[in-house]
Parts: sequence; structure tokens; C-alpha cells
Amino acid sequence: MADHSNDGSPGVSPPVYQLPEWETITHPPKPRQSLLGRIFPPRTAEDESLAMSPQASTAADLDHDRAKDTSVPASTLPLHTTTTPDNGPTKPTPLVRLREHLDSALPPHRTYFGRSRRFLFLYILLPLVIFVFVVIPLAVGLGVGLSRRHSAQDQDSLPLPSNNGIFTGELTYYDPALGACGIQSSSSEDVVSVSHIIFDAASQGSDPNANPLCRRTIRVTRDYVEAESGNQSVDVTVVDRCVGCDATDLDLSLAVFTRLASQDSGRVSGSWTWLT
Repeated sequence: MADHSNDGSPGVSPPVYQLPEWETITHPPKPRQSLLGRIFPPRTAEDESLAMSPQASTAADLDHDRAKDTSVPASTLPLHTTTTPDNGPTKPTPLVRLREHLDSALPPHRTYFGRSRRFLFLYILLPLVIFVFVVIPLAVGLGVGLSRRHSAQDQDSLPLPSNNGIFTGELTYYDPALGACGIQSSSSEDVVSVSHIIFDAASQGSDPNANPLCRRTIRVTRDYVEAESGNQSVDVTVVDRCVGCDATDLDLSLAVFTRLASQDSGRVSGSWTWLT
């Protein structure tokens, strides 16, 4: 049988295999960028020309891009061209305008304190912004919240009328006169001066005469062991503010004190509670 493979006669050309257009690699992968580079990407002359005068992609441009890659044969599939309406030059995006303002204020080719602009942003300006707008507001809010919480806890522990209970403290006597409540009193009346701690805690304004504790009634009780008369109770009216008293101490008029203890005692321990 004769072999016609090398006789020079025209034969059938071998088939040519070509990649479809959707598998053709037209652009190489972009290198990874830093966080600052993603926020403010570097501009190129091509980006500026596209931003100021965009041109529609044509079939000739696509052929020119494919011709750059010599390792991949040109595709024989039909090309799909897209056209954009010519509405004149488009306005630059806000990101482009921000980049322009940033470059005009802080040129990227200059050094700042011997460091590059990237170092200035990442290690000086960014921590400063976080400190001013995040750390300081959190610290202020936390401090205000803790102070309010402590003040609320302190009021709950004070012997105020809202805390129904029996309190124990030191009983002393004084010579009443015109008190902080604006009431003129004498030693013969059943009056009392409460601690400045609870007086100020109950205050609702700058006028001490309008303090809610003024004219309220307290029942004072003590076991009068000196006279062997057992428990004695006296109802007194709040007329004054005692500066040297602790929260549970009471400063009584002499008439009240001598009904609970001898005058020579000077200071005794007793219990008391709010009535009204």
C-alpha cells in the first residue's frame, strides 16, 4: 500500500485549538495592597485621563489588549462592543477629590519629622484620632456612670426618710437659735439638728430653708440607765443642720436631751427613726 504522507501532495491542515474569550487572560493579577493603599489608592496618568475624559471601549482596544499577551492566540469568537453615551467630562469621585486635597496638603514625596507620609498616618495621626474620638469619650462616660452609681448607693445607705428603719448614733445637745431651716428655736423646745451629711443629700436646691427634711418629725429612744427609768422616747422636729455630726448622729435641744440622759453625760448613744 503506497504511503502518501511525504509525497508533497496537499493534505488536510491540522486543527487549531483556541481558548474561548471567557477563558482568555487579558489582565495579570494585581499585587496586594496595604490598608492605607486601599483607602487612598495611588493615582496614575491613565487613571487621571480616564477620570477626566472617559472613552468607550471599542473592538480595536480589545484587540490591542489581546495583542500584548503573545503567549495566548487571538480569539476567533465574535467581540461584543459596549458603547457609552457621550455626556461630556464626568466629575471626579469624592475619593479622587479627597486624594487630591490630601496630596496638596501633605505631598507624598516629602518627609515629615524624618518619616514618610505613610508612617505619619499609621503611627501618629491614626492613634491620635482613635484616642480623641474613642478612648476619651469612653473614659468620660465610664467615669460619669460610676460616679452616679456610687452616689445612688451612698443615698441608699444614708439614714434618709426613704430608708424605713431604726438608726443608732450619738446624741448630744446644743443651744438652738435661728437654724438652717429658717426657724427660730430655743433650748426649751423639742427640736433637733440632723447631720449635714443627710441634710445636704436631701437638698433639692440652693435654699436650705426649702430642704425636704425641715419640719419633719423624728422619734428618739434611749434606755435611761442613769435614772433607772427604762426606755424613754421623745418626738422632735428638724430645724437645723449639724456640721460636726456623723450621718446617724443627732444634736438635741437641752430639754430633749435631759429626758433621755443626764446633762453631765454630754454624749450618749441612742436610736431614732423617721415618723413623718
